[in-house]
Amino acid sequence: MTSRSNTRVYAARQTALLPGSCEAYDRSRATTGIQIRCPRHPQANLIEDYSAGDIVCPECGLVVGDRIIDVGSEWRTFSNEKARSDPSRVGASENPLLNGSDLTTVIGKSPSGSAAYDVDGNALYRNRSAMNGTDRSLVNAFQEIATMADRINLPKTIVDRAKVLFKQGYELKSLKGRSNDALASASLYIACRQEGVPRTFKEICAVSKISKKEIGRCFKAILKALETNVEMISTQDFMSRFCSNLNLPNYVQKAASHIAHRAIELDLAPGRSPVSVTAAAIYLASQASDTKKSQKEIGDVAGVADVTIRQSYRLLLPRSKDLFPADFVFKTPIDQLPSA
Repeated sequence: MTSRSNTRVYAARQTALLPGSCEAYDRSRATTGIQIRCPRHPQANLIEDYSAGDIVCPECGLVVGDRIIDVGSEWRTFSNEKARSDPSRVGASENPLLNGSDLTTVIGKSPSGSAAYDVDGNALYRNRSAMNGTDRSLVNAFQEIATMADRINLPKTIVDRAKVLFKQGYELKSLKGRSNDALASASLYIACRQEGVPRTFKEICAVSKISKKEIGRCFKAILKALETNVEMISTQDFMSRFCSNLNLPNYVQKAASHIAHRAIELDLAPGRSPVSVTAAAIYLASQASDTKKSQKEIGDVAGVADVTIRQSYRLLLPRSKDLFPADFVFKTPIDQLPSA
């Protein structure tokens, strides 16, 4: 063994005896999967010296590994404290949705203000955190999507999917010139459809600044530009949510689901949207139960006009005997149901 190696072994032996400067290497070996052992003491628990980046045998002080990279956090963050500045050097987390991945640098101002300017009064440093126009538009659209999602209680998974859809559409030349707010609203609508919790155009329009007509146009344009498809909306996509908002019991919801399903099978409401059929089925089931709801109450929840529910209800009423489930207990007989 050379003199240099002897020196390192002696230094490692001394370091291993210092409390608080080292740590047993069993955890590191378990996480990395690398089996490092001392040739003289294979059963010894190796010690990692963080200050030197060495792995030392505690029995003989032999350095069995060097230049070990510390995978822990680089710096403690003080962002939750009252201090105005955060001495963390790692910066914010990387954002893959932005073009620069948000890897920007902010040069803080001098407390006195004198050190930040030269003799002529010009700024010595340039703030490199200034976003370009593309990133600024993306950030504003992402904030708009998050705000709309909060208003209708959508989870983060839908928000993230909507952001990805917006960025994909924003970068396409075929969608240039369209309003970013309209693209954001349409992206949120598509994300809801793709995640299996669809919302109506009126629900998206209620929390957006864009008209229903413009959202529909952007919806079709995004699907065509991205060459993607969404599943067709069915009555079951809205039934549980509408019945829950109306505080209807489970047997009424079950009857309404059966009525809507049978109405689609028998083609009793051709040309009617699934939302209209759902609202009419809920109205029919509630009128036959002891928890009656008016057309206005159902229309406010479903976002459908009273006249639309009335027209769909008139199409279902003549075949009501074939629509209700066999085990449904009528509180109001079929022949006594309202005609309109």
